[in-house]
Amino acid sequence: MKKLENKCMLITYADSMGDNLSDLTTVMNKHFKDAVGGIHILPFFPSSGDRGFAPMDYHVVDPAFGDWDDIEKLAEDYYLMADYMINHISAQSEYYKDFLAKKDDSKYKDLFIRYKDFWENGEPTEEEVDAIYKRKPRAPYVDANFADGTTEKVWCTFDEQQIDINCKSQTAKDFIKDNLETLCKHGLAMIRLDAFAYATKKAGSSCFFIEPEVWELMDESAKIVEPYGVTLLPEIHEHYTMQQKIESHDYYVYDFALPMLLINGLYYGQSQYLKHWLEICPRKQFTTLDTHDGIGVVDVKDLLPDEEIERTKEDIFKFGANVKKIYNTAAYNNLDIYQVNCSYYSALGDDDDAYLLARAVQFFAPGIPQVYYVGLLAGKNDLQLLEETKVGRNINRHYYKLDEIDREVERPVVKKLLELMKFRNEHPAFDGEFILEDCSDEELVILRQKGDAFARLKANLKTKKFTIEHS
Repeated sequence: MKKLENKCMLITYADSMGDNLSDLTTVMNKHFKDAVGGIHILPFFPSSGDRGFAPMDYHVVDPAFGDWDDIEKLAEDYYLMADYMINHISAQSEYYKDFLAKKDDSKYKDLFIRYKDFWENGEPTEEEVDAIYKRKPRAPYVDANFADGTTEKVWCTFDEQQIDINCKSQTAKDFIKDNLETLCKHGLAMIRLDAFAYATKKAGSSCFFIEPEVWELMDESAKIVEPYGVTLLPEIHEHYTMQQKIESHDYYVYDFALPMLLINGLYYGQSQYLKHWLEICPRKQFTTLDTHDGIGVVDVKDLLPDEEIERTKEDIFKFGANVKKIYNTAAYNNLDIYQVNCSYYSALGDDDDAYLLARAVQFFAPGIPQVYYVGLLAGKNDLQLLEETKVGRNINRHYYKLDEIDREVERPVVKKLLELMKFRNEHPAFDGEFILEDCSDEELVILRQKGDAFARLKANLKTKKFTIEHS
């Protein structure tokens, strides 16, 4: 089984490149073996919502996608990452259903956060609700309707299908250990801790990235996976200083700031904000331009001035291809002001030159690059899927059939992208230093160097042209 390597990682659902994991294996080996070193397979467990992110059971692969043999087969050729939703479990899971059926007699009664036990008087004060970092305009809960006819509130941060876990309880600690060990036994190189910052809660606080509890949870999780040689990646969308803090504890982080900084640079032909971030950003990180969610806005707070954030966000609707403000509203089941729903290729106006330049910068930036499957194929916004489902994020979640992929890989922009990825995977300079060289405000010059091996990117954000010199 492959372990983590400094090679491009693909992000995909189990059924987005073909119908299942078997199709994904075929596609990878046919078209992308040189371009892709690792794969982050988005949740492939039985789930009751949020396209896999409301998992019911980590011990099985959803039969619609395949089985553990398919996962282990992929793990022979690619380093794999899977998600562990450390903050929540499905409302349809056996754990929650047992709790609803047996209440205080359930062995899972301490697995969930019961308002009656969490808050001093069983209910939060108005001030306590206001303090919570939340996704809903009210206290985060659902009513648990028990078989005996009683009802009580349990914590629910996200969708009503995603019931929060009481990570401090011994029941939860055993639950987390069992699930993480199960994943480790099937050939994974990495586990992403999804919604990690929400998992630590304390009355009167923001209930988001609470210290020192967050480090205790991280360290406990790391100890569980360590014997298996598995690496953890906590997923947090927030202020960049949070990522710097995580790196200071020697954990990998995400660079979610790069996408908006690059869009800003390419829209206005300016590199000053991008350069500043490249100088200070964590080195132990995974870079992204696109993911299964939208393009992050909250992640560039204080890296771009507020007026630049607003200008860039507004201009995505002007310069982007087939993207409208309404796609980011309640009309399309999207109230997340922190993200813009759009494929990255379409955010850059379906412009091949701008898109390839953005990827070149990503590949030369510090960290290991992740490329979302729609981005791998320079995919445009899927308006048909968007309209059929009325789900805003589906604009960037196209389902590719095998014959469609065969056609897409013949497009010049995709061919050039795959060549860039192959170069990034194979050139030894990317295992060495990152050096930002002096250049004008419309340019970006990056040198990667290890011993005598070097690769230099010279990019002009105004003309969208770039060259790569290398040893």
